Amino acid sequence: MPSREVPLSLLHERVNDWYAEAGRKQLPWRAPDASAWGVFLSEVMSQQTPLARVEPIWREWMDRWPTPGHLAAAAPGEAVRAWGRLGYPRRALRLHEAATAMVERHGGEVPGTPQELLALPGVGAYTAAAVSCFAFGIPEVVVDTNVRRVLARTREAKAYPNITLNRAEARLAADSMPTDRETANTWNVAVMELGALVCVARGPRCDECPVADLCAWNVAGRPAYDGPPRRGQSWHGTDRQVRGELLRRLRDAHADLPLTRLEDSADDRGQVMRCLDSLVADGLVEPLEDDRFRLPA
Repeated sequence: MPSREVPLSLLHERVNDWYAEAGRKQLPWRAPDASAWGVFLSEVMSQQTPLARVEPIWREWMDRWPTPGHLAAAAPGEAVRAWGRLGYPRRALRLHEAATAMVERHGGEVPGTPQELLALPGVGAYTAAAVSCFAFGIPEVVVDTNVRRVLARTREAKAYPNITLNRAEARLAADSMPTDRETANTWNVAVMELGALVCVARGPRCDECPVADLCAWNVAGRPAYDGPPRRGQSWHGTDRQVRGELLRRLRDAHADLPLTRLEDSADDRGQVMRCLDSLVADGLVEPLEDDRFRLPA
């Protein structure tokens, strides 16, 4: 279905005005005095993770490692330990690597251009754009799942975006950006918030939406999704769960552990050994002599 001709200036105005009243500006990394490092941490931590889980860990990291230099000086294993149960713990290692690169290449500061950010370990297009915008006021196009969902509904009358970002969606997001720098920077965070708080995946609150009358999907009667199945991620019994349990035991121990303290992390010892091998391969666990293991030193 082709994009509906939504009056973009009105869409921008409505969404940005809504954000001024209802957005979660109390989040610490959105405070006017938030450092670029604080913004960088928040963007990495919040990928595929609810902000309610991110905030306490973010505060702990900022207290312990308030600059890239502080984190770079710590052992990589301490970053993994402090990551807790945020999920996808390789992000902790990538943060440590990025902090080290900032010290080596940028004088211990977060670099201020999208190109320099993209050159950091573990930084992709989304993170580079988000940090450029939210830390440095550079109006890059920031596209996350929430943004994609809002644009799919308001402009294309689709219940959901594609399962993965494609060129058409990236182009739609770029075409939907305001031309004015200040308006564009506000739009980036405002449309993301609208998707997180109102235009949610299940049970969207269209009666609270500031652009319900402009939304192609809502005006069309909210047609049902007719694309490929969108299956939720399973957890219990998966390798992700077992990897998480292995890391939990090593975090809680604050020391190396023998294999005998790890091999019962699941009923299937073969699965445990496979997951332990994968953690070693990812650099999240370090093997020692005599079948002992620890977080990376």
